[in-house]
Amino acid sequence: MENKTARLYFVDAMRAWAILMMLQGHFIDGLLDPIFRDNDNLAFSIWKYFRGITAPVFFTVSGFIFTYLLVRGDKIGLQNPRVQKGIRRGLQLVLIGYLLRMNLFGLLQGDIYDSFYLIDVLHCIGLSLLGIVGVYLLTSKLNKSVFPVILVFLTCILFIFEPAYQRMQLAFIPEFLANYFTKVNGSVFTIFPWFGYATFGAFLSLIFTRFKNFKWLYPAAISIAIAVGSGLIFYSSDLFLALSRATSIQLFADVFFNNYLFIRLGDVFLVFAVFMLIRGVLKNRTLLKIGQSTLSIYIIHFIILYGSFTGLGIYGFLNHSLSPYAVISGALLFMLSCTYFALRYEERKEFIKLNVATSLRFLWIKSEQILLFLLEGAKTSFYRLLRFIGLVRG
Repeated sequence: MENKTARLYFVDAMRAWAILMMLQGHFIDGLLDPIFRDNDNLAFSIWKYFRGITAPVFFTVSGFIFTYLLVRGDKIGLQNPRVQKGIRRGLQLVLIGYLLRMNLFGLLQGDIYDSFYLIDVLHCIGLSLLGIVGVYLLTSKLNKSVFPVILVFLTCILFIFEPAYQRMQLAFIPEFLANYFTKVNGSVFTIFPWFGYATFGAFLSLIFTRFKNFKWLYPAAISIAIAVGSGLIFYSSDLFLALSRATSIQLFADVFFNNYLFIRLGDVFLVFAVFMLIRGVLKNRTLLKIGQSTLSIYIIHFIILYGSFTGLGIYGFLNHSLSPYAVISGALLFMLSCTYFALRYEERKEFIKLNVATSLRFLWIKSEQILLFLLEGAKTSFYRLLRFIGLVRG
C-alpha cells in the first residue's frame, strides 16, 4: 500500500479490468456466429481462456474490497456500521438481479417468465456479501485468526465438494430457491461454488490488513501470488490425483478430472500479482472511476445487451450471427458505450436520484388526491342512490 492506510488502487483497477472483460465476453459470446467458434484456433482459444478468468476475479475482488472495508474500523460485531451497510448492499444486489430479469410486457399480460427466477452474478455476489457478514458476526468475539481460517475452510470445502453437488436436482424445494444451488433449470451462476471465490477474496483482504505496515509487503505478496498461482495451475490436479490413489476416495478423482475451480483460483493469484506489480501506473482517474462504477456498468450492459424490462436487446436481434471482425468492433463500441453512460450517470447520480424521488413523491401526492376525489364522488353517488330508492331522506 502506497500509503499504508490508503485505498488499494490496484484492486479498483482489477475490478475495472474484470468488468471490461465481462462486457466484451458477454457481447462476443452472445453474438459470434457458432461457425467461428473453433477451439483449434489459437486466437479463439486464448480469448476463451481469458474469458473464463473474469468471473473468478470479479467474485474474489468483490469479497476482497467488501471485507477490507468491513474490518477497517475499530468497532466489531453489530457495533460495526459496515455490517448494516453490507446487509443492505447484499439485499440490494439480489433485488437488482431480479429486477434486471423482469419483463414489463410480460407483467402487463399477467405473466412472470421462467427466466425471472434464474440466478446470475448479482444474486450470487449479494448472497456472498451476506454470507461474509454472517461469518464475521459469528467470529467477531473469537480469536482474530478464526475469521480467516473459516473463510479459507469454506473455499476449500466448496471447491473440493463441487463434483458432489454440481448435478443436484433439488426437486423437493421450490424452483426459485433451487436455482441458487443448481444449474439444471438454467441458472448461469450458483452460490455453490462461487461463494468460495468471495470467501477467498475476503481472506486475502485480511492478510493485507494484517501486514499493511510490513516494509516489504508488495515484493512478498507478488512473489507468493506468483508461486501459489503457478502451483495451483500446474500442480493442483496432480495433487488430487495423488490423494485419490492414496486414499481411494472417488471425490478426489472427480476433482482431478474437472479441476477448473483451483486452476482458476491460480489464475486469480497471477492476476493479483500482475496488478500489484504495475500498481504504480494504475492511478488513472478514469480507470479508478470505472472500477468504482461496476454496478452501474453491469446494469447498463444488461439492459442494452439482453433487453431488461422490455426484452428488446442487441442479443435478441443479433444472436450468434456476427463475424469475428464485426463482433470485435461491436464489442469495443459496446464497452465504450456502457462505460460512458455509467460514468455519466455516476457524475449526476445524486441529481438523478433527487429528481426521481421528487417525481415519485409528486405522483404519490397526486394519486392520493385522485383517490380522495374518487372516494368522495363514490360516497356522494352512494347517498344519492340511497335517497333515490327511499332508504334515506334529505
